[in-house]
Amino acid sequence: MGMIDILVPAEQEGTKAIVRSWLAKVGQPIGENDPLVELETDKVTQEVPSPASGVLVEILLDTDAQAEPGALLGRLRIGEETAREEAAPAQAAGVSARPALDRAAAGSTVAQALSPAVRRAVREHRVDPAQINGTGRGGRITRADVDAFVAARATAPHAAPASAPAPKVAAPPPPPPVSAGGVTSVPHDRMRLAIAENMLNSVTIAPHVTAMFECDFSAIMAHRRKHKAAFEKEGANLTFTAYFLAAAAQAMKAAPAINSRWFDDRLELYDDVNIGIGTALGDKGLVVPVVRQCQRQSLLGIAHSLTDLVARARDNRLTPADMKGGTFTISNHGVSGSLFATPIVISQPQSAILGIGKTEKRVVVREVDGVDTIQIRPMAYVSLTIDHRVVDGHQTNGWLSRFVQVLESWPLD
Repeated sequence: MGMIDILVPAEQEGTKAIVRSWLAKVGQPIGENDPLVELETDKVTQEVPSPASGVLVEILLDTDAQAEPGALLGRLRIGEETAREEAAPAQAAGVSARPALDRAAAGSTVAQALSPAVRRAVREHRVDPAQINGTGRGGRITRADVDAFVAARATAPHAAPASAPAPKVAAPPPPPPVSAGGVTSVPHDRMRLAIAENMLNSVTIAPHVTAMFECDFSAIMAHRRKHKAAFEKEGANLTFTAYFLAAAAQAMKAAPAINSRWFDDRLELYDDVNIGIGTALGDKGLVVPVVRQCQRQSLLGIAHSLTDLVARARDNRLTPADMKGGTFTISNHGVSGSLFATPIVISQPQSAILGIGKTEKRVVVREVDGVDTIQIRPMAYVSLTIDHRVVDGHQTNGWLSRFVQVLESWPLD
């Protein structure tokens, strides 16, 4: 018998975590690896599992408290005898440790599709998940859907008891912004506040400098037309972003310092090219999942990784590990119509970020057999924003030159 500390995982990658909710109560028996507490950062929601079997005896960081990596969340009294003693009264009385509603729903298709956090929430609030229309991708029920449903049920004019079946309704939207005198006040959510803090910190500590090149996408567009169907048969969506990752990994050979991180006492250069991809989540902000070891992957491998990460990002299923370890970042802002953006803010402590603008047909001059010709080509502006403490214009332009060369000379086969 003994005590064990429950700690914030050291996986936040420079972001601040907030305690969203505890998924267990003091005095409750817990099994090893059962979810204990839910943390939220600007990037992802993370469940902290129990480090051992035992009983939760103390909560030190409660809801809305800041949780720095390594901070003490609470304490667990470990030992199988303790867990059995706590559960014995309920078992002796013939009472299940879980509500009957949860047992009934456990075998349903809806319940099987729920994340651990959502399953815990529907048990806690005695909600039948079949009564909620999810707003996640493919109709998936999110934790926010459960919270909104519970709030709507509590404020209904004739709210039914928690055990009574409720009519099926869609989870209502969050409360509307407050308008008065022609001014609308919109409260900041946690993700937006964290993004704002990170952006301000980056431009404050790092001198941003941006170089911009033009790139002809004719070669990669021809390759994509020829191979897109074959990639789909392999379960991978062949997007232009896959080419950008592959070309960026090649360009690191021309300027290795681009693939680095700045620290006050040193610069760390990395052999592995782990590239974060800015993925927009609409009004909810953005996340940056990481494709690892791009320098070792084929185009098909990169496309597979992207397909998986982007799908899970938009479905709110990313884990902290998916966001960790990036050494470089790409912002494909052209997908929303932007021709160029400068500077694109660097993800600290990385040293650079690549921006890809919108592809559009433009008139260009090309030499053919020694004669200048006017042609129409699919062109895009590509920019590299660098931390000027790390590299200078020479390395920046060398990197971009190689990046453009790789894309423009992409072989058809």
